[in-house]
Amino acid sequence: MSTTLKTRSRRPVELPTKDEDARIQAGIATDPDSPELDEAWFKRARLAAEVLSPEVYAGLLTLRRRPGERGPQKAPTKERISLRLSRDVVATFRATGDGWQTRIDDALREYVAKLR
Repeated sequence: MSTTLKTRSRRPVELPTKDEDARIQAGIATDPDSPELDEAWFKRARLAAEVLSPEVYAGLLTLRRRPGERGPQKAPTKERISLRLSRDVVATFRATGDGWQTRIDDALREYVAKLR
């Protein structure tokens, strides 16, 4: 019997059964392209700053973000606004699940296309 967990964002994640997990682990153990890392590997490991050029390492540091933090948009395509909508309209779109705000945008975009 599988176990289902909820993430912090409330998304369900189904964990493998013991038999499935055993098959996964056996596959990992026999994969020559992806060996399991052992203590000897970790003893040989070096810091990125030691093996990369200073320019490349500095570039990597600029990519680092905090969890949940978005990177800069190359070209902002949307405008943040405050909009008051009827409760029933919002409830209907929210009931459709994640992406409901995008669906509102799509509906408005379709309406605007009809006006042109």
